[in-house]
Amino acid sequence: MAKEVAVKIKLQAPGGQATPAPPVGPALGQNGVNIGQFVSQFNERTKQLNGTIVPVVITVYKDKSFTFEVKSPPAAVLLKQAAEIAKGSGVPNKEKVGKVTVEQIRKIAEAKLKDLSAYDIAGAEKIIRGTARSMGIEIIEDSGQ
Repeated sequence: MAKEVAVKIKLQAPGGQATPAPPVGPALGQNGVNIGQFVSQFNERTKQLNGTIVPVVITVYKDKSFTFEVKSPPAAVLLKQAAEIAKGSGVPNKEKVGKVTVEQIRKIAEAKLKDLSAYDIAGAEKIIRGTARSMGIEIIEDSGQ
């Protein structure tokens, strides 16, 4: 018989660098999860992401055991890395803060495809383009097109 699920917790933590400090510790502690065990397993599984913010869904069972699923980093984080900016624009329609190429959009869309509500890569690219626009990031066409 399958274990009975007590709660599902959604968090965002830096890949490979999670600590028992907030937001991880309090969220897990109030549900009786062994925080140290989670942190070590999470850091082991996400060490290649090295500090990139990663969403994680933790399923806690009645017997206080847990499993977790690591999602792909948020589109905004990937876009900031691609455009090499610290943060998005406060007024995205007037003030552009960076540029990304169509090829970079495609790579981000491919990485995020399984976590997006898109049927194909073209739909995923539209979602990523919209996120970029709302952050004040300009999308430039590749010179090869």
